[in-house]
Amino acid sequence: MNFLPDWPLASNTLFYFGFLLFCGALGGYVTHRWPWLPSITGFMLVGLIAGPNVLGLVDYAALAESRIIIDVALGLILYRLGLSLDIKQLVHDRHLIIISLVESTLTFVVVFFGMDLMGLHGLAAAVIAAIAVSSSPAVLIHVANELGASGPVTERAKSLVALNNVLAFLIFSALLPLLYSNAEAPLITIVGGPVYQLLGSAALGGAIGMALHVAARKTKEAHQYHLALVVGAVAFTLGAALTLKLSTLFAPLVLGIVVRSIERTELIANLEFGPAFELFFIALFVYAGASLHLTEMVQYAPAALVLVLGRSLAKWLGVGLTANLLGTSRRQAATTGLLLIPMAGLAIGLANTTLTLFQLQGAVVSSVILAAVAVLETVGPPISAKALRWSGDTIKADTLDAAEVASEPGPARNA
Repeated sequence: MNFLPDWPLASNTLFYFGFLLFCGALGGYVTHRWPWLPSITGFMLVGLIAGPNVLGLVDYAALAESRIIIDVALGLILYRLGLSLDIKQLVHDRHLIIISLVESTLTFVVVFFGMDLMGLHGLAAAVIAAIAVSSSPAVLIHVANELGASGPVTERAKSLVALNNVLAFLIFSALLPLLYSNAEAPLITIVGGPVYQLLGSAALGGAIGMALHVAARKTKEAHQYHLALVVGAVAFTLGAALTLKLSTLFAPLVLGIVVRSIERTELIANLEFGPAFELFFIALFVYAGASLHLTEMVQYAPAALVLVLGRSLAKWLGVGLTANLLGTSRRQAATTGLLLIPMAGLAIGLANTTLTLFQLQGAVVSSVILAAVAVLETVGPPISAKALRWSGDTIKADTLDAAEVASEPGPARNA
């Protein structure tokens, strides 16, 4: 029997997960040499260099093998985002609903007509516009945690991002019957497919959310098990969604919303994930950088540029003007709008769903969306960091830096 490994060497999911983490950690360290540059940018840059576009250390087939790890990372991020949306509080904060509806409508309209001007008409433009309504929870959560940001702007932005993603999924689901009809699918698929996806994903997230709440109540004296309960519930939700052919994006978001909304006393809604949660962010953004398709980005660069500019202006002005008219200060209103500019996980997921179900429309949609995501994920983190610093919210990173400088001896400070 041959005890030596086969040649060429076979790889596996754990190998690529370790590779993503190792490279991402180095990229994050490098960006810390420039305090104005968020670590996310370093993660993506390392992924781009190591990926198929530059060095080719990881190819697209290898990235596909590690997809399950990315699904878990994104599921946990969407779950955490769902925790920022309390339905009971939302009912009383009608201003938040108005801001979200105005901004999302403006974003859809601007992007739809922008795509039409670029020669992308009808359903393709509508699907791109629907996906453009979504915002990146990963960027907001990571940058806010990195800066230690807390305050009204940070919390309102998290709620608006959660609403953005819910509305994007609802609009996308409303367009599915038209896409199925255009693909000449049978009537049962045209009607049943979107309804099953939407209601099934919501029911799955809601059911597991209630089960998680009950389990947390039963084990409230044993806090050491709560993190395992949460991660297990998210992983179970993702696995069940894959088995039942439901949305692995919408179900964990609903899971978080349900947990936040039904808890009367804090059990797991405010659970601290700790530094270990950084591992998932690193893997997610290195993967995003490695997955970029530079050829398609160049081909659809004009349309993607229109999408980036139109969407960014729509979100900034939509939130800024509406919030200001409803009584929010100009600075807080403007900076909240800037925090909605990044776009990533849900957008990529919906674009991939379109490509899987509808090859013809999906090829165009995914190319434009991925090109726009590449730009928005590059400029989004620095914009988010600046917006949080300008917002007036408490920034612990600045406080700690100031304290370190103040504690240094006089000659050192003057050096």
